[in-house]
Amino acid sequence: MNALIKHAIAAVEPRRTFLGQTGLVLSGTAIALLSGREALAAKADKAAESDLRILNTALGAELEAIAAYQAGAESGLLQKPVLDVALAFQGHHKQHADLLAATIGKLGGRPVGARDTYGFPVDTLKNQVDVLRFAAGLEKGAVSAYLGAIPLFGNRELARAAGSILGDEAMHWAVLRNAVGDVPVPDAFVR
Repeated sequence: MNALIKHAIAAVEPRRTFLGQTGLVLSGTAIALLSGREALAAKADKAAESDLRILNTALGAELEAIAAYQAGAESGLLQKPVLDVALAFQGHHKQHADLLAATIGKLGGRPVGARDTYGFPVDTLKNQVDVLRFAAGLEKGAVSAYLGAIPLFGNRELARAAGSILGDEAMHWAVLRNAVGDVPVPDAFVR
């Protein structure tokens, strides 16, 4: 017998016993409907748990991006107009992180926090171009991560919000590529 059906039956049995003791008898159809509702609820709970894991993974990546832009800003390697853009992008990541953390909380989850340290290759960053290429690589990774996450969301509103963030990450990536002299949009499709 399917494990889901066993679970549904086990959940219904105590009610059947209670109702039998009170003189009420449920039809097979009523029991099946109750079991189906519980099965749907269990499926919804699993989807919500999955959504929370995805959101927390995204939050962790946003916190990493905030720290990376901070490292770049503090490196002394970014010239004034580029530094301003980097700080603006960091601000976007802060907004993403705030939204993700609030959403996780509203869904009953516990948002992850920033790590104490990240393994950024700061010793290999020798000039502004190195910092921008590093940031572009992180943004490309964010685009790919959101692209992979969107179809996994059980809640389509969360998928839509992730799509909005993906668009912002893609713009960051294009701007950073352009700043170092690379073709801003290298392909017709994100890979």
